[in-house]
Amino acid sequence: MLIKKKSPLSDNDVTPRQHYDNSRALISASRRSFLTRSSTAMLAAGLAPSTLWAGDKIADYLASESALKSELTPYEYVTTYNNFYEFGTAKGDPVVRAHTLKTKPWSVSIEGEVEKPGVYDLEDILKRQQLEERIYRLRCVEAWSMVVPWIGFPLASLIKQLKPTSKAKYIEFTTLYDPEQMPGQRSGSLKWPYVEGLRMDEAMNPLSLMATGLYGEMMPKQNGAPLRLVVPWKYGFKSIKSIVKIRFSETMPATSWNQAASGEYGFYANVNPQVPHPRWSQRRERVIGASLFSPKRNTELFNGYADEVAYLYKGMNLKTFF
Repeated sequence: MLIKKKSPLSDNDVTPRQHYDNSRALISASRRSFLTRSSTAMLAAGLAPSTLWAGDKIADYLASESALKSELTPYEYVTTYNNFYEFGTAKGDPVVRAHTLKTKPWSVSIEGEVEKPGVYDLEDILKRQQLEERIYRLRCVEAWSMVVPWIGFPLASLIKQLKPTSKAKYIEFTTLYDPEQMPGQRSGSLKWPYVEGLRMDEAMNPLSLMATGLYGEMMPKQNGAPLRLVVPWKYGFKSIKSIVKIRFSETMPATSWNQAASGEYGFYANVNPQVPHPRWSQRRERVIGASLFSPKRNTELFNGYADEVAYLYKGMNLKTFF
């Protein structure tokens, strides 16, 4: 569902939640400390972090200052304009249909080249993590973008605890497969269940986040509850939702969109304005929530996070490995 407005958004429209008084102040504050209100929401849901810690420990890895040029996307847009094909292919389908998803109890199967395989309850996983807030730019391959304040923990933290073996070169993620809960899986729009993957060094990059919430609240079902991946320098389809399996492997996993259309959706899917989609340019993007009369935003290489991730692809031809 594309929500349209005839006039520009006011500051109050941009930051609609009561505890987000000023978007610029929030971005600055997120760099200094983890927001207590976020942990309060987790506590209320029984998924509280074991500790709180100062954000300056991760300041070197947070999004570059260019992210400050964008304002937070209103909560109403973030939660109603969404790709989640498990609930339908239209943008408004997930918010209408995702109520069927049962997020408690939830477990994650750890498999493959790892010293600590097994099936872990999500609550047990979260007890060992330090939840924090990250404000990231989200760029969809369809040439639209948002700025979202996520709640979660570094993927690297989980990986280190699971102790992958020396053979683990890639990490594969799988979404829940349950057509009763996810009616979109009854269609043939994709090969189910949804699968995504990262190279191990990408997964270990401090920007890679396992998200459990947004806007200081638990993750809405339509946004990938209760556990999703957020990889801000890649197109949004890499940030897989409702994860139930994580597998460490020696070989590159076959990912869903790459299998569906390998000429359009590469494994790496790094945001790159110089590499067009076969059916549209990637040079500019439509900012969701902006006025219809606002100009499109110029897309940045690696979605503006080049300082943090460009080293991962040194010497690679980014047009070949798209």
